[in-house]
Amino acid sequence: MSQQIIYRILDANLDRAREALRTIEEWCRFGLEDVDLCDRCKHMRQELAQWHKEEFRRARNTPDDPATGLSHANESIRADVQAVLRANMGRLQEALRVLEEYSKVVDPTMGEAMKQMRYQVYTLESQLLTHEVTNIGEIRRQKLQAASLYLVTMPVENIVSVVESALQGGVQIVQYREKDGEDSIRYAIAQQLCEICHKYDALFLVNDRVDIAIAVGADGIHVGQTDLPVSVVRQILDANGGDASQYIIGQSTTNPQELEIALNNQVDYVGVGPVHATPTKPNKAASGHEYVNYAAQNINIPWFAIGGLDEHNLAAAIAAGAKRVAVVRALMKAEHPDLIAKQMRSLLQTKN
Repeated sequence: MSQQIIYRILDANLDRAREALRTIEEWCRFGLEDVDLCDRCKHMRQELAQWHKEEFRRARNTPDDPATGLSHANESIRADVQAVLRANMGRLQEALRVLEEYSKVVDPTMGEAMKQMRYQVYTLESQLLTHEVTNIGEIRRQKLQAASLYLVTMPVENIVSVVESALQGGVQIVQYREKDGEDSIRYAIAQQLCEICHKYDALFLVNDRVDIAIAVGADGIHVGQTDLPVSVVRQILDANGGDASQYIIGQSTTNPQELEIALNNQVDYVGVGPVHATPTKPNKAASGHEYVNYAAQNINIPWFAIGGLDEHNLAAAIAAGAKRVAVVRALMKAEHPDLIAKQMRSLLQTKN
């Protein structure tokens, strides 16, 4: 029985690795027109096919596989070609590791072959990336354009696990917002959140603290109307050996006048709200759906309705013109952030 289970594992991962390789190979062929990279993908596919023994195929039992229906929201859409390639490189490397470990039980020679192929894939990935768009700012803005669900954090216990659950439900942007506390703690949390966001191919932004954003490799900065001026944020980014154009910069707005300021700052996106009264902005009166409707008619860059939005009142915000929303308590305080995120993402996709 245990041998049949191992055969099923090997069968599934041989299929997974070959499918990932074919996806990568098609881009090497039609996108890059690189004969060498295309040939190497094809060679690895053929080598995997030779290891795909008939007894592995006979052990297959797809109807009883409990994981065939599992997926997560970020699998239903890819922001760009780079996201497709990254996802399939990750799938290929994971499958080869599984093949390497389990084949040791039935055929150590196969295990060694899978190990060597895994090293080849690391080299392939490095060479493939040299062909891709090197303008990280362009890649980040493509992801911003494709995003509809944005999470702004608040202080909670187990913040990293809460954010990861939300990412599993389909959150595409996370902003780390923490106004109090020691810098060393904020830095450590930001570093963890940045890593987990990039694991799920989501953007990671830091509220106000440009220094922390640079230190952890964040994708951008978000500022309010009373935080550092956007021009100063760009100066700091440039002064630290970077290029401000590579970073996403967003700004909060609560009325048309603040919106005009943000647009003159040439930010990449704006927050529009608070739609409802919220303890996150205790001194700001709710702008209601009127401002959301104004934004829908007057903003050409990405914008996110924000302020007291949750799975119960989201439909009304969408009806007022919102196509993208940012949420705080609805996810940070949820018992199951993944389920709420999935519900909100589905509403945004269905209604828009």
